[in-house]
Amino acid sequence: MKFTQLSNSIFEKVINDYHKTDNVDTPINNPYPEKTIEFYLYLKNWIDTVQWHFEDIIRDPEIDPGEALVLKRRIDKSNQDRTDLVELIDSYFLDKYKDVTVLPDARINTESPAWAIDRLSILALKIYHMRQEAERKDTEEQHRQQANQKLNVLLTQQVDLSTAIEELLQDIELGHKYMKVYKQMKMYNDPSLNPVLYGKSQNN
Repeated sequence: MKFTQLSNSIFEKVINDYHKTDNVDTPINNPYPEKTIEFYLYLKNWIDTVQWHFEDIIRDPEIDPGEALVLKRRIDKSNQDRTDLVELIDSYFLDKYKDVTVLPDARINTESPAWAIDRLSILALKIYHMRQEAERKDTEEQHRQQANQKLNVLLTQQVDLSTAIEELLQDIELGHKYMKVYKQMKMYNDPSLNPVLYGKSQNN
């Protein structure tokens, strides 16, 4: 099985598992052995799926401001967890291809494999929810037709992105491309880099 086939199948499973309760507080029940790539892919999409629904909830115009602030903190943590997991998946690829001889004319790609997988994970969520809109019975036919047109575009995008990822992995495996992992230099969560946070600590 190709890596993207594995990824897409796991992402679909995650989204279906989540929507059995459709509740952001549902505990994750990852069925794969810990520290396997399947385990990390399941966890990655679970984080994305929960955050997708966080983003829906926080856009409620009648949300209580206090609840919105708590939810914003959860979204911030989710973003950090997502980034950490992408870097973990890239570490898997780095280890997998560590013995590859890089050719003299090898080129670097615009993004690492795991960040492309990140986009594939989000795309699976777009497909699921757009399909819901295309199949809704409480809307006009025009709404369903427009949603179905968008769904077809998303499905094409999924094929294209999966193909591009497979080509990237093959290029890395053959030494035609090489990968680097740049740790995300997120500053807003770091009390030594965020001026609001270190300013408060200096004033106390």
